Amino acid sequence: MKLSIVTPCLNEEEALPFFYKELSRYISDIDYELIIVDDGSKDDTVKVALKLKEEDPNIKILSFSRNFGKEAAILAGLRESSGDLVVLIDADLQDPPRLLKEMIKILEDEKYDSVATYRVSRKGEPPIRSFFARLFYRLINKMIDVQIVDGARDYRMMKRPMVDAILKMSEYHRFSKGIFAWVGFETYYLEFENVKRVAGETKWSFWGLFKYAIDGIVAFSTLPLRFATIAGAIVSLFGFIYMVFIALKAIFFGDPVQGYPSLIVIISLLGGIQLLILGIIGEYLARTYMEVKHRPNYIIKKRY
Repeated sequence: MKLSIVTPCLNEEEALPFFYKELSRYISDIDYELIIVDDGSKDDTVKVALKLKEEDPNIKILSFSRNFGKEAAILAGLRESSGDLVVLIDADLQDPPRLLKEMIKILEDEKYDSVATYRVSRKGEPPIRSFFARLFYRLINKMIDVQIVDGARDYRMMKRPMVDAILKMSEYHRFSKGIFAWVGFETYYLEFENVKRVAGETKWSFWGLFKYAIDGIVAFSTLPLRFATIAGAIVSLFGFIYMVFIALKAIFFGDPVQGYPSLIVIISLLGGIQLLILGIIGEYLARTYMEVKHRPNYIIKKRY
């Protein structure tokens, strides 16, 4: 049984040697291929990877022409993989390689098609980031038909049929956590304590995570569009009721129409709701626009 190890990398020249040394402890006695996907790194990630390849012929390197994002790197690695089992693992050692043997053992049971990992705690993570992460998982799980485990990592081992099913999903804007859940298959969840990066810095900024969260919600739910419809209906109803109230008040009590401040507040409120609704529609329209272009998710500059 062959294991394909897919490792997306962005500026990981410091972490790669530590990662390979730790990984080697757990894969030396199995048939494997290590696919390092360089996502347009600006440092010497490729040079470090090439030095490792000189020592290990089982290493393949894909180098993108620019930074296309982790989702594109994951897709490229999955397409390149040829193993009966495929595992996604980061190079920063926040995905512990020591779990690989346990994952393989679990998948030897025909009951399961994949083994996913999730963190039982967010120890060491900034409190604000942890708060918004938990809020995102609670929100998206109420909006989509499938369930995403809070704290789930991309660190996951899958059998070939599940990988093939994932590769059939050809959308441009990809949200792997949602795709893993959507394709189904029996998944075993393996827990572990949060681990700090071995070297380097995280490539995920707060804004980057926010955009990724929006991608996930828009990719797997049309509920925001329904919200826009409901909000429009409610505002229209209240507007009609208020119009009737003002008209009756003027007819029976002869009060002139007053309230400049309240008028400004109402106009501002309605304007804000309209812009929000247009923004929601725009998000879906933009993704439709990108999908119909049929651009590739990534461009490989060189293979090693």
